[in-house]
Amino acid sequence: MSRVDRVLLVEDDIGLQKQVRWALDRWEVVAASDREAALASVRRFEPAVVILDLGLPPYPDAASEGLAALEEILLVAPTTKVIVVTGNEEHKNAVRAIGLGAYDFYQKPFDPETLALIVERAFRLHDLEQENRRLAAQTADASPMSGVITNDPEMLKLCRTVEKVALSDATVLLLGESGTGKEVLARALHASSARAAKRFVAINCAAIPDTLLESELFGYEKGAFTGAVKQTIGRIEYADGGTLFLDEIGDLPSALQAKLLRFLQERVIERLGARGEVPVNVRVVCATHQDLARHMHAGTFRADLYYRISEISLAIPPLRARGGDALLLAHAFLDRLGRVQPRAPRGFAREALAAIEKHGWPGNVRELENVVKRAVIMAEGQQISAADLGLNPSDQEALPLNLRRAREEAEKKAVIRAMSRANSNIAQAADLLGVSRPTLYDLINRYGLK
Repeated sequence: MSRVDRVLLVEDDIGLQKQVRWALDRWEVVAASDREAALASVRRFEPAVVILDLGLPPYPDAASEGLAALEEILLVAPTTKVIVVTGNEEHKNAVRAIGLGAYDFYQKPFDPETLALIVERAFRLHDLEQENRRLAAQTADASPMSGVITNDPEMLKLCRTVEKVALSDATVLLLGESGTGKEVLARALHASSARAAKRFVAINCAAIPDTLLESELFGYEKGAFTGAVKQTIGRIEYADGGTLFLDEIGDLPSALQAKLLRFLQERVIERLGARGEVPVNVRVVCATHQDLARHMHAGTFRADLYYRISEISLAIPPLRARGGDALLLAHAFLDRLGRVQPRAPRGFAREALAAIEKHGWPGNVRELENVVKRAVIMAEGQQISAADLGLNPSDQEALPLNLRRAREEAEKKAVIRAMSRANSNIAQAADLLGVSRPTLYDLINRYGLK
């Protein structure tokens, strides 16, 4: 039986369990009598629908245990539709459960037809949401910018700029700290351009010894030097028709800067040991974490080369300046690892999310990805804890003194954090903020967070 045909009933009354099984004979019903058993069943069976009685032991006369179970179930399986069961005098608890993310509520006394109708609607909605997520994933995978995960307004603005720049053949310089995603944006620029069907060739200028870099870039003829037993084309010529990505261009040796400049001006190359020129049609994208303007003034980087490679210069903000992106990326990395590691944790504990928010991320996205990978390996439970992450949170930046600006910035940051913590689920984010969904939509529009 498939996952979407299974119902988990969390109820300690054996008689009521039998009635529900009879009423829902169209589906497979799995029963659990307390919160611990319910969470174990959610992890084991991954039910599409859960029927949860709020009055669970050891406090069957109160709703506290049931509400706690509701929060933990949705944390482990956020797409599951939870139908809470309440008494006639517990309308307040039903409203509170809906606010925590329950799909619907059912009031006792038991009516088989009504409950079956509610469950059927829950299955139908679950199916539609699954199909919507599948189609959205296909659309995202087809988008050239699908590798960029962000909710930050500045990064979204940068992505729109990349899409515009991609339509031209201008040389682009990407600036940003190590690990901010310069190559990801370079690949997205290539995929958005008319050269997308051709090669994207990347070379790290800092990773290849100076003595080998020239032959690696420009190629060589047979007999050009000892060991050159055949003609070999370089990376520039190999990228003909496509895009050449020169990473860490700031580490390019001075002797090669003049030769690269000539290629950028004339679009021809000379292989080592050759006597003729080879025309090359290639789009050049460069990247560096260094301050090239400072190196230019110091005389270690040619000014004419700097102006040639920076026809369009784009600065990528560090992760610490991209509000909410750390949580969003952490969820994305965990989802990706979960697809290749079946026993990977399903989510982050609250203290882990807080630690991710507060950390300064000097290594940016690369550091975050490595931290999540390590946490997945180290975690023993279904949730990643702060201890698994091994982070030392840094102090948060102070808000401005102007009250109106402070209020707006705090509100904007709260919305971004809530959206990231809820993994872009509007209903959950609205619950975290204590506002209605229409109010949250208004805030998203006001601060340009679409």
